[in-house]
Amino acid sequence: MKKYHVYGIGAALVDQEFEVEDSFFEHESIQKGIMTLVDGESQATLEQRLLDRFGLKTRSGGGSVANSIYAISQFGGNTFFSCKVADDEAGGFYVEQLGDHNIHTNLDNHNRDNGVTGKCLVMVSPDTERTMLSFLGISETLSKKEIDEDALKDSAYLFLEGYQVTSDTGRAASIYAREIAEQNGVKTALTLSDPAMVQFFRGGLQEMIGNGVDLIFANDVEAKEWTGKETVEEAIEGLKSIARQIVVTCGSEGALLFDGEKNIRIAPHQVKAVDSNGAGDMFSGAFLYAVSAGHDFETAGKLASLAAATTVSTFGPRLPYEKHQEIKSQVL
Repeated sequence: MKKYHVYGIGAALVDQEFEVEDSFFEHESIQKGIMTLVDGESQATLEQRLLDRFGLKTRSGGGSVANSIYAISQFGGNTFFSCKVADDEAGGFYVEQLGDHNIHTNLDNHNRDNGVTGKCLVMVSPDTERTMLSFLGISETLSKKEIDEDALKDSAYLFLEGYQVTSDTGRAASIYAREIAEQNGVKTALTLSDPAMVQFFRGGLQEMIGNGVDLIFANDVEAKEWTGKETVEEAIEGLKSIARQIVVTCGSEGALLFDGEKNIRIAPHQVKAVDSNGAGDMFSGAFLYAVSAGHDFETAGKLASLAAATTVSTFGPRLPYEKHQEIKSQVL
């Protein structure tokens, strides 16, 4: 029996969410619907414009794998998260946001360096789609030093995020962690993270994937972009060259899974969507919790679908502990 259900490596960013109008993207020359990396000065300038025009909606801990790890912990899984935050106000806020439910980190001994903690401006448009501008700050220097090899070896799954492909040290750390996992019987999972990562960093993602991971997460846009296919079913076939099991989320149409033997269709839940930020992260987290706890793919998909639907019906990427338990009681 492994000590940890899931060991994650990823960016530690403080999310600041704003409700914006579509015209704002055109006015600011921002590409809607994807994550764009910017420098600190550019982000600060845009942040002030957002604050002046729309006001801050929510502030919370963020980061793709971080959100998934948080969800796993809230469902009851034991987790370890390797990340990097600075010894500043935002870093303290980030650690506080991790909560006290089963998350161990390399920060447990107050291992925080001088610098600036990363921040993500999340702009939610009227159609609930999220557009992100991220300044990675000190998170860009995440490296092998932040990996706890003993904790990784004692985990059922390693979970990597495609966003790490943009950082030389983060990509190297992810590859290093995958190799340790493969050598020690730890299952490997990776999320493609964002269409922009697939479009512009394909070679680096392939390095992170190596000869193939046990489980890959993608949304339908990312899956089609990676494979060059026109349908999700065709994309699933294409993804089999890099993963033994596959999860493709399809927004309001649910999800399509491949458990290594057969495809499984997961029905969506009809909700009033207000914010898609964190929905994919929640789906991955709920799914990994379920499979690492011994449930089959279909059950994991049902839990993940309900959890993601609940997430899009509220603002912010994370749900309170009580809501996780309510979702869990309805499925497991």
